[in-house]
Amino acid sequence: MRIILYTGKGGVGKTTTAAATALRAARRGLRTIVLSTDAAHSLGDSFDVTLGAEPTPIATDLWGQEIDVLVEMERHWGTIHGWLMALLHSQGSSDLVASEVAILPGMDELAGLLNIIHHAESSNYDLCVVDCAPTADTLKLLSFPEMARWYMQRVFPIERRAMSIVRPVLRPFVDIPLPTDQVFDAVQKLFEQLRQMREILVDPERSSVRLVVNPEKMVVKEALRTYTYLNLYGYFTDLVICNRVLPKEATTGYFVTWKEVQERNLELIRGSFAPLPIYNVPLMEQDVVGLEMLERVGEALFDDKDPAAFQFRGVHQAVTEESDGTYLLTLPLPFIHKEEVNLIRAGDELVVQAGHFRRNMFLPRLLAAREVTEAKMEEDRLVLRFPPPEPARVSAPSSRKDRRRPEGKG
Repeated sequence: MRIILYTGKGGVGKTTTAAATALRAARRGLRTIVLSTDAAHSLGDSFDVTLGAEPTPIATDLWGQEIDVLVEMERHWGTIHGWLMALLHSQGSSDLVASEVAILPGMDELAGLLNIIHHAESSNYDLCVVDCAPTADTLKLLSFPEMARWYMQRVFPIERRAMSIVRPVLRPFVDIPLPTDQVFDAVQKLFEQLRQMREILVDPERSSVRLVVNPEKMVVKEALRTYTYLNLYGYFTDLVICNRVLPKEATTGYFVTWKEVQERNLELIRGSFAPLPIYNVPLMEQDVVGLEMLERVGEALFDDKDPAAFQFRGVHQAVTEESDGTYLLTLPLPFIHKEEVNLIRAGDELVVQAGHFRRNMFLPRLLAAREVTEAKMEEDRLVLRFPPPEPARVSAPSSRKDRRRPEGKG
């Protein structure tokens, strides 16, 4: 089953583009399910139908699903939640506080995302289109399995063995509920499901992420940071969709300035994400609600292309971590010599100039707080080194512009 995740800053139109993609794929004969993991569901509103917690038929070969967060939480987190609530109760927390604190941040959306495993194993669908939560929440979800893997490999076995030994001894002397084998089993089952989900979503032969943006600088900056994080956690991006682009007809009066601003931002998008393809969707003359309007968006978006196909193959940008905590940011720059490359750093913005090539990057906090200590060409790739910051330094990232020329063979 092919899987496509749509994400973007809140309000850019990712639900609309996800719905349009799913409808376009279904019209081409693919059995398609589109599901929403956003707690504030609007997928049903986009189709102008009522969607349930189970797959609901929308059109021929198309089903929709709005995840019931409470049901999914009980299914995947119920046993653990019950023990955490009892633990908080024993420390004097009220029912309301205990119930809320016993849920890890992002766990509700994550429980919904686990439905992907079920659909992948069912063989009922050829394509699964996921309308994710806004980018900040999506990144928490996608990074959660990586943190869970670390915990399960290093901490969980020790805790479980230790608790099985000391539980009979401690129980008469402590007034807090100790985790039972059922709790540990539930934790292990949940983390195993997270591992399965990650394996599916990082498989570049099955899954990809698509970023939805508007031609607005703040939106583009967030999308660039998101893209770097996606590379950091191993998720493959195959397309950038620029939504609500003013049509050619908007060339007079009030729209003249807006058109100029959008043109500048479109150039920023092209220069920042290349060679990823960028597909534009024009600003429609009315609300995009219902099958007819979604079909128009899908046609404008994909034309005669297969919406389920990978729109890009290859490595655009890679972020890797070395054993000492240093991060390496790698950019392919074929047919470029080191003498042609300059770097301009200003706070969280990094500009790479190589001949006629210019690439704007807005670094995530993880990298923005670090200095670039080395830049060199390795064959046809530019490699930037971000070592861990000095422990004693507590200063904000400098706004001073630094220029650096990469080392390495020309």
